[in-house]
This record gives sequence, C-alpha cells and structure tokens, in this order.
Amino acid sequence: MSLNPDFVSAASTPALESLGKLGLPAPIRELAARPWDAIIVGAGHNGLACAAYLARAGKRVLVLEARERVGGACTIEEPFPGVRMSPCAYLAGLLHPLVIEELGLVERGFTWTPAINGLFVPFLDGSSIQLWDDDAKCEDEVRRFAPGDVAGWKAMNAVLTRLRDKLRPPGKDDLWIGAAPTREQIESRLGSDEEARALLFEWSMAEFVERYLSDERLQMAYLGQGVIGTNASPFDPGTASIRFHHASGRLGGIPGMWGYVKGGMGMVSFYLCDAAREAGAVIASGVPVARILPGEGVMLEGGERISAPVIISNADPRATSALLADDIDPSWQAQVDSVPIEGCTVKLNVLLAELPNFAARPGLDQPHHYGQINAPLRRSEWKTGYATARAGEVAEALWCELYFQSAHDRSVVPSGQHTMSVFAQYVPYRFKQGSWEDHRDLVRQRVFDSLARFCTNIPAAVLDAQVLGPPDIEKKVGLTGGHIFQGECLPPYMWSNRLSPRTSMPGVYLCGACTHPGGSVIAINGRNAAMAVLEDASSIPSRTGCVPIRLGA
Repeated sequence: MSLNPDFVSAASTPALESLGKLGLPAPIRELAARPWDAIIVGAGHNGLACAAYLARAGKRVLVLEARERVGGACTIEEPFPGVRMSPCAYLAGLLHPLVIEELGLVERGFTWTPAINGLFVPFLDGSSIQLWDDDAKCEDEVRRFAPGDVAGWKAMNAVLTRLRDKLRPPGKDDLWIGAAPTREQIESRLGSDEEARALLFEWSMAEFVERYLSDERLQMAYLGQGVIGTNASPFDPGTASIRFHHASGRLGGIPGMWGYVKGGMGMVSFYLCDAAREAGAVIASGVPVARILPGEGVMLEGGERISAPVIISNADPRATSALLADDIDPSWQAQVDSVPIEGCTVKLNVLLAELPNFAARPGLDQPHHYGQINAPLRRSEWKTGYATARAGEVAEALWCELYFQSAHDRSVVPSGQHTMSVFAQYVPYRFKQGSWEDHRDLVRQRVFDSLARFCTNIPAAVLDAQVLGPPDIEKKVGLTGGHIFQGECLPPYMWSNRLSPRTSMPGVYLCGACTHPGGSVIAINGRNAAMAVLEDASSIPSRTGCVPIRLGA
C-alpha cells in the first residue's frame, strides 16, 4: 500500500509506515520463552499508553493484539483507495495533556488544528447558528439568533466552566489523574454550587438547556451534546453529565476545545505505539488471546502459553470476563454485568466529491466546514427516534454529527475529494426482524435522508460510504455491543462507580475506557492502570539499565 508523500512527510512514524500492521516481532515460540513482567491484552490507545509507561519504568512488557492493526477504534485504515480514515474515532479533545507531555507526543510529530469554528447547526426553517468556540464571536451570534437568551447562554457556559475548574483544574489536582474520586471527594470540591452538582449527577440534557435557554431552536442545537455515544434520550436523567464529560478537556491548554489531528486520529495510537516500542515494549499484532490465566499469563488461540505475573486487559470488561472463563470472581462479574454496554450509534465513513452545501448557509468551503456540524432533530423526533431504536427499528430521521478531516488536512485524501465522518443516533444493536446486513442499505439511506433535509447536494456528492452499526463496530474493533466507551458513561457508572484498574483476580488489571475517567481518546486510563501496576507490583524485577519514568505534575 503506498502512502501519500505529503502524509509521510507531515507525520511519519514507525507505526505509520505499515499503517499499524506490526505483525510478529519474533516467532511465538521465542516470545513465549522470554521472561515478561506484564502482558497487555489489546493494543488500543490506552493499552499502548499503559505499555509505554510500564516499559519506561523498566518493566518487560509484551502487548498482544488480536487484530492485524494496532489502535483499536482509534487507528488509520484505507476504507477507499488512497483515503485514510479512523474507523471510529474522529476528533481529539480529551487526550490528556499529561500523557502528551510525558510521552513526548509533540516531539514525535503530534499536531492538531483546533476546531475554533465550533458547532454549526442549521434548522428546517432555513435559519442556522454558528456556535463559535470564541466566546465573543459566539455571544454575537447568539444575540443575533436569540437575543433573549444571551444572559442564559452565558450562565449555561458559566456552570460548565465552574465544574471544569473545580474537578479538572490544570496540573496535578485534575481528578482524572490516578484513582477515581468518591462522591464525597467530588462534593467537597463542589461546595455549595448546586447547579454544578445537578449538572454532574442529576439533570437530563433537556433540563439543562431548558433551565438557561428559551428559544426552542437553540435548545435543540445543544441536545445532541448530552447523548454522544450514550444509549439514552436527552430527556433521561443524567445525560447533562455527558455534555460536561466532553467539555471538560484542556487539549493544548484550551478549555473545552476539540480539534483535528494531523494525519487523522489514528496518529495518536501510532505515536503511543512508537513511544512504547522505543521504551522497550514488544508489540505483536495478529495474535489473539484465548485465555487470561490470573497470576500466570495468557494462553493463545493456538494453545501456546506466555507467562507473566501481571496481565492488563485493554479489552472491554465483557470480553475480559470471557477470557477469564472459570477463573473469574463472581462478584467482579456481577459488577461488570451491571454496566449497560449495548451501543446505539452508527458511524459512516464517507468519501465525497465535494463538501456538503447547506441551504441555510450556501457554499462548498465555508467556516462551518472547519468545525463540527449537527443535523438536529425536533423534540418529537428525539423521543420517537430513541423509542424506535429501542424497539428494534430505525427511525426516519437520525441526529447526525459531521466532521471533515480533509478540510483541515489534504494529505488524507486524493486531490478533488473530501472525507466526511458521520456519527449518528439512534440505531438498534439488534433489529426486530432481520440482521444488520438486511438493514444496512436502509440505515445508509436514512442517514443521508436526514442530511438531505439541510444539504442540497446530499446524497449526490457521495462517492462511497462505509456503514458501521454496533455489531460491525463490535466485530471490527472488538468492542462488545458496539459501545464506543466500553460501557455507559452516565453518572451511575462514572467516577468511583466506574470499574477500577485493579480487579479482584490476582495480577489482573484493566486499562481501557471501562475504567476511570471513562470513554473517548483520553489515554490517561492507560497511565492510571500503569501507575496502579507499579504501585502494587514494585517487587517485580526490572531490566538493568532502565531509567525510571518521570512522573509529571
């Protein structure tokens, strides 16, 4: 497979040279004969981060990935000739600054373009709003669009800011670093701020926007931000916390900012892979693990055993429990089973002849193409769509969020073409009748019909499209239920209620999105797991001559 020369020169890494297809670094027999301190099952971005930290601390680390390519849901594939896209992950925002600093990602080539143009939302009546990430520009836009809501809009943003500053301040006091905080520890941070407390633990997204905004269109513009990747309606309690989760980052030191990684989101995993291998970790792809043997190691599908006292699973908790088989602790299994893990999202990777033309703001190269775009739903459509998916069918209108990597980075696509990532809800994991293969074309049509309500050149501009429903995501990247966050991120399953990196089985740990602080491309989950392993297993002998890791603030 040939790479675009601009792509290679822009962000070349050893992992990129094979698009993450690492293969076997040595024969299985040789790998099994080596002494290992830790085996990591799964080379998603958190597993790779965990490997880098452990290897930098002097541990002998082996990473085993079942699929041919590392990165999991955050990798780079070629779904169409000459086009490079991540199958699931599409935008950076929660990638932790501490990981970027400690593992030297910027020095490795990590660069990103802030999506300062924010969120563009057109409406069926022909109006639209551009919710810029620049506060002054956004205030002007809100004043033009809904002048009576300027004060409420400011108050809505203020509570998000207060909550971010209290729970996730810059530096070592960020509650995402280390062990998950208890409800009491969070409460002590919040003090008497009842609005922040309700936002984090109680409000639905609908309650949140209705508390501060009166214009129904402006309310609808924000509703989708409370259910991203979440199998819940924006009218369900706790969904406002999803909005906070995704607004709580400080990538590049910019509060709440998201952006496009040069070369595509999979570059994050490739940089982490390079950091791990540079530190001495050994990474093998195309090596499925059949069993986790607590305190002993793993058994491969071919029957080979590889020994290590510590096994860290980057697989989701349901997949991990299946690998543990009869060695599982029933109480831990019950905790795993209590977390909903059935996905409700469909991802479309789309090749376009031109960018969408929105009737509300015509043009093929407009400011909104450089941010995020929502195709909103009416209030009734939100309720109907969620209920329809729960009943095993697909609604006529889907909420869609759109991203255009190619608008920022021409290296990922041939000249004259564009990429579009569509993240849409709600779809069923199982249809009431038939399979996903039976309904794939219908889902594709419903997504493009939903966009066509706002775009004059969709579907005409579509050259090709890859449709990934929950079972496809499950099969493609190994996420049980197709849930992109390895389980729901609603309040009952977050903070100290989230699964701990430490399990009750001897020597068995978790490092994926099922652990604190939750889902998205964060990588601090992997760091947290590595720190737990190092704390618990400090007696594991290290290789001589290795320099201990420098722990950042």
